[in-house]
Amino acid sequence: MHLVRVSTDVWGQRVLEGVSWDLLPLAAGIGVAVIVGHGLYLLTGRKQPTPVDAGPGAGERIERHAAADRWFHWLNGLAVLALLFTGFLPVIGIKFPWVTIHWISGVLVVLLVLFHIVRAAFWQRMRHIWIGLRDLKRPLRAGKYSLAQKLMHEAMTAALIGVAATGVLMLLKIDTPFWKRDPYVFRSDTWGFIYVLHGLAALLALTLVIVHIYFALIPENRMYLRAMWRGWVTRGDAAARHDPERWPAPRQ
Repeated sequence: MHLVRVSTDVWGQRVLEGVSWDLLPLAAGIGVAVIVGHGLYLLTGRKQPTPVDAGPGAGERIERHAAADRWFHWLNGLAVLALLFTGFLPVIGIKFPWVTIHWISGVLVVLLVLFHIVRAAFWQRMRHIWIGLRDLKRPLRAGKYSLAQKLMHEAMTAALIGVAATGVLMLLKIDTPFWKRDPYVFRSDTWGFIYVLHGLAALLALTLVIVHIYFALIPENRMYLRAMWRGWVTRGDAAARHDPERWPAPRQ
């Protein structure tokens, strides 16, 4: 298995072309392995979270995701899926005019990521999504986000920033209604390095999307999927895994 693809330029020099597509089945396989591993774990009869008496207010609704954050999540999810399909389907031999859909989806991801960064910095409390010592000590009940949710967020953040940053540079090689392509802005070896980083970030995103979709759909996480649609969970649903009192109120 190779890690990168190389070719020979007109001067007979070996240059990077990008990440090796031998890694594509590996990235997908890791995602599938996580799913299978979790399924086997469930078959062992693991202990469910200990129910916590939420009292008479068990049916009270607690806001988990504001409307702006839900719109960001679903739009970003659709754009990332479009990027993955248009980026990887041609690799496995499914040919179609993918370039325009790919770069438009990429621009949308860049804009959404910038929106998310600004919103998180000024309207939310970023410290509540980053992993801290309290998470590593495995508290009985997490705050708004569990350690697993924080790990997913951090990993997907790294993947999307990698895809977006390198993708913006790669736009310079594409003709669009807004600019003309300039493939000579970087040397060929620099372009190869950019392609490798872009491919690695995309492969990481593929693995994470597979895992994320699986955990979003399993019955035990149904309250999280509902919250991403409607914005709320009940106090009773949240009580076994989270401490609602530690959920930060949005900044005004």
